[in-house]
Amino acid sequence: MIYFLLDPLESLYGPLRPPFLIAKELVEHYEVCFVSPMVSEEVDETLRSQGFKVLNLGKRLVLSGSLLTFEAWLKKINFRPDENDYLLVNFSQCFLAESDVYYAQGPITRALDDMYPEMKFLHKFAYKFTRPFLLRRDKGFNKQLRNMSRFFISNSKFCASNYEDWGIEVDDIIYPPLDCDKFRSITSRPSGDYVLTYVGKEAKYSVIKPIADAGVKIKAFGFKAPYIPSYMTRHPNIEFLGKVSDEELVDLYSNALYTLFTFTTEPFGYIPVESMACGTPVLTYNSQGPSESVVDGSTGWLADSDNDLIDIALKIWENGYPLRIRREARERSLLFDTKNIVKEWIRILKYNTNR
Repeated sequence: MIYFLLDPLESLYGPLRPPFLIAKELVEHYEVCFVSPMVSEEVDETLRSQGFKVLNLGKRLVLSGSLLTFEAWLKKINFRPDENDYLLVNFSQCFLAESDVYYAQGPITRALDDMYPEMKFLHKFAYKFTRPFLLRRDKGFNKQLRNMSRFFISNSKFCASNYEDWGIEVDDIIYPPLDCDKFRSITSRPSGDYVLTYVGKEAKYSVIKPIADAGVKIKAFGFKAPYIPSYMTRHPNIEFLGKVSDEELVDLYSNALYTLFTFTTEPFGYIPVESMACGTPVLTYNSQGPSESVVDGSTGWLADSDNDLIDIALKIWENGYPLRIRREARERSLLFDTKNIVKEWIRILKYNTNR
């Protein structure tokens, strides 16, 4: 039996997607059980229909969205299986447990620091007041996780540097997986008459707006509506689509001229890899996780500043780019395909099994 410890399970997106995709490939080798403080009925049904076991600890959590994980992190949950013969992989930021592998996807306070400039006034005030306490707790929590984990693995080089800055040794880097059979181009003749972007709590709306102001037609998807300024949803050059299905997203990626990915913090970034898998290049920043997946001038463009990104966005909209970039984007994405990534996981898990 292999146990996957996860953050509260409201959906299978974001940081919860890697263990799900990995588990789907591991069923030939292991019996997998997902463990979470809280599991929604929809997620529970999806996991069980795939043949997985689900252990819902039924913790009482009052917050929602990204704050749900923050609340669970504050409560610091313990877990230990009853049996003796098992492997345990901790993917969560809320479980403090002895594990064979801890998969680090970024410290909570580092994400909050990067999001701070885009926060509302009251949120800024509250975070500034509580930050010293939260930072001490975050450092201590992750150092405990390091000491309790046989392997401490990060989801990107940038993410690893966050932990190493705190004196935490990172043993290896394994990028999150993507289902490249699902995310692939559905057309040989993309319309290319719009730019696709994601809107959520990490997006830089102050950068997206001037691009739209200059005449670029933008389609924006995302479901964290409370974070989105009204000038975005009412802008004449921005079509806000809200939450979309994976099938709709594949169509949007496939037909976009390029995908614009602005962010305040991004340890890895699924959106650039998804877009490239659909043959669509990505314009993003030359920093953090996305700079490790996007190849400047080959599978997209990496900007060094907000102004640089705006300038590049307008130039590509006016002048286009060589068709080879779409082919190279798809080829690059295959490095992150689940079938390739899971080989690294099998290597790590077999080492622990034979220890």
